[in-house]
Amino acid sequence: METFALCLVIIGGINWGSVGIFGVDLVAWLFGGAGTWPARTVYILIALCAVYCISLLFRHSESDEYHHAHQA
Repeated sequence: METFALCLVIIGGINWGSVGIFGVDLVAWLFGGAGTWPARTVYILIALCAVYCISLLFRHSESDEYHHAHQA
């Protein structure tokens, strides 16, 4: 799930970069306009994945916990 979420967040970031640099919304271009249901679905999925990725900030791997527990 993390890989899928991160991929969609990356796509969203590249899309916003394209809007900012070139004035081109790639998602809208690919799906026939920003108001079409396929484009809106992609926007919603990217937003949901971004919210999910917030949880990744607060997760600690076992190796991090081991490292912190055994510091001198």
